[in-house]
Amino acid sequence: MHDTAPLARFGHLLATGLRDVTRDPEALDSEGFWAVAADFEGRLTCARFRDVRTEPVPEPMPGRWRGPAAEDWNSSLDRDAYTAGVRRIREHIAAGEVYQANLCRILSAPLPDPDAADVDALTALLARGNPAPYAGTIRLPAHGVEIATASPELYLRRSGTTVESGPIKGTGRTAEDLLEKDHAENVMIVDLVRNDLGRVCATGTVSVPALCAVEAHPGLVHLVSTVRGELGLGAGWPELLAATFPPGSVTGAPKSSALKIIAALETAPRGPYCGGIGWVDADRGTGELAVGIRTFWIDRTHPAAPVLRFGTGAGITWGSDPQREWEETELKASRLLAVASGAYAASGRTG
Repeated sequence: MHDTAPLARFGHLLATGLRDVTRDPEALDSEGFWAVAADFEGRLTCARFRDVRTEPVPEPMPGRWRGPAAEDWNSSLDRDAYTAGVRRIREHIAAGEVYQANLCRILSAPLPDPDAADVDALTALLARGNPAPYAGTIRLPAHGVEIATASPELYLRRSGTTVESGPIKGTGRTAEDLLEKDHAENVMIVDLVRNDLGRVCATGTVSVPALCAVEAHPGLVHLVSTVRGELGLGAGWPELLAATFPPGSVTGAPKSSALKIIAALETAPRGPYCGGIGWVDADRGTGELAVGIRTFWIDRTHPAAPVLRFGTGAGITWGSDPQREWEETELKASRLLAVASGAYAASGRTG
């Protein structure tokens, strides 16, 4: 059986020697190095580690990861249910209730060998099959947290009082695929993120250094913006999370209306998907949390057998075509599922 000792890995940063675990965000402003996992539904897990060092992501090792067969994945919403959901969101938009809402589905597959299911070994595969700027592992089996992420999206970066967010909205296979709808969607979410940060930042400090920059990732491109501000007096991680969570790019605008629509249309909890995943160094006043997209997690509480889960979704606006939005969710998932299933070849094709 694989070693399931607690650890956290973020890029080339490896944390071991678990000290304590808490759900209190105040801990992030105390002392020590923390791994942070916040479920979309609000469950927060903060794990403090004793030893932090720089270490390359290990080479994949035979026997450490055995993923589901490519055909074993099931979706919480099938094509018909998803496209019907897109049409329903457009009705909400026509009624003036919301400008945009993110519609997601959760993919699940049984693990063929739960003892050969080490999320850190999956991270090693993802690092080679789908490298990402905010890739990482949080492995806390005793606390029900086993996450491997290949997130391309910055939720929050903090250095002292300076905070930054990098919302992604707009996805295509190439830059030529991006539509005016994608740019409009990005601008809407930038406004939302500005508003969220403005709740905890000093007046007049929130700015947008980059708007709708095209960023290439494996197999697709995104539109990415940057929003930055200076925390107001007395504001720390608890206030920052309270003001900005869940991330605006995976909810919609206005956020409160979008969350009600999501609750009505989605049939499975998102869990770590669309939450926040990353690290906080309380001693240095720094931290980096990714939006939990392109993220796998293991659910060992499933009554039949442990399952691997993965989420995919798309932002829906008035200009959305239901079939195109379904295809966007497929595009976002296909490469990652192939890596996790062991069907991804070094040539860059799926088998």
